[in-house]
Amino acid sequence: MVSITAPTPPAPPPRAKNGVVRWAKILGRELTTVAITIFGLLLVTFLIARVMPIDPVLAVVGDRAPADVYDKARLALGLDKPYWQQFAVYIGKVFTGDLGTSVLTAQKVTDDIKTVFPATLELATLGTLIGVALGVPLGILAAVNQGRWIDQIARVIGLIGYSIPVFWLGLMGLLLFYAKLGWVAGPGRLSIAFEDFVTPITGIVMLDAAMQGEWEAVRDAFWHLILPASVLGLLSVAYISRMTRSFMITELQQQYVVAARVKGLSEWRVVCGHALGNALVPLVTVIALSYMHLLEGSVLTETIFAWPGLGRYLTNALLNADMNAVLGATLVVGAVFIAVNLFSDILGRLADPRAR
Repeated sequence: MVSITAPTPPAPPPRAKNGVVRWAKILGRELTTVAITIFGLLLVTFLIARVMPIDPVLAVVGDRAPADVYDKARLALGLDKPYWQQFAVYIGKVFTGDLGTSVLTAQKVTDDIKTVFPATLELATLGTLIGVALGVPLGILAAVNQGRWIDQIARVIGLIGYSIPVFWLGLMGLLLFYAKLGWVAGPGRLSIAFEDFVTPITGIVMLDAAMQGEWEAVRDAFWHLILPASVLGLLSVAYISRMTRSFMITELQQQYVVAARVKGLSEWRVVCGHALGNALVPLVTVIALSYMHLLEGSVLTETIFAWPGLGRYLTNALLNADMNAVLGATLVVGAVFIAVNLFSDILGRLADPRAR
């Protein structure tokens, strides 16, 4: 008899290769979404510039310019071309870093944003770090001790953060901690005595001062930063603690938590190792949303503390009908939103055990 041997099935592809292919597909989808979103952002800003009841030519030449000067400026700005050609030119300029010239500062909008954006980045980053450092533990404790005194404290902090106006909180902070107690420095990023000590490199004063060894300037910059960052941090703490509490309560009611406790695992390991690990995926998105909100929503804080950031720059541009500055700042905020959202999506997938 002749024995017939079944053919050997092909070996499955290596797991690492499957992981690389899966992540390549995910990254491809994310980049496609980003490209579509950027195109939509460019289209919206272009249309806003065209429908606003502000003549860009008059913003350049003034309302008393002769008709021939007005016509020459209109031709120079390309406003005589069809809209689709204007949009194509607009896209080309944006991708080459040309956001126009600010009427208010008479400088390129790109240069203005390079100057003011690091201040907002510095303020929002420290505010978010305060929010995460206080909000996440507070939310975890509130969820574990649901209905007890720590849970009530977390709710009160959340209520204060949501209900108190930012401008009032900033003014009261200046009155108490600066004017009365003298614990922090006043408005601005640096005291006058230190303004010429630090040469701008990155635009972030504390980092630039540290790179140049000006430790007194680092200390002075920190005492200027801590109060406005704490005001924004309270808003972040209120949001992050509330969402962390909600996520943790949901996870602590799951069957795998009950099983872990039955197995005799310590409460610390059950809460932080199991429940928090699964709540981390939506929590990353919440933290990213809080960070984006502080980046674009710190206008009042920057105004009260005389903080030369992007929010204050955008407000001044709006009040003076400086459309190039308004659109340039809007594009930067939109681009940062897209970048932070992409980063949070990728980080959330890395934190998700099912994606490993």
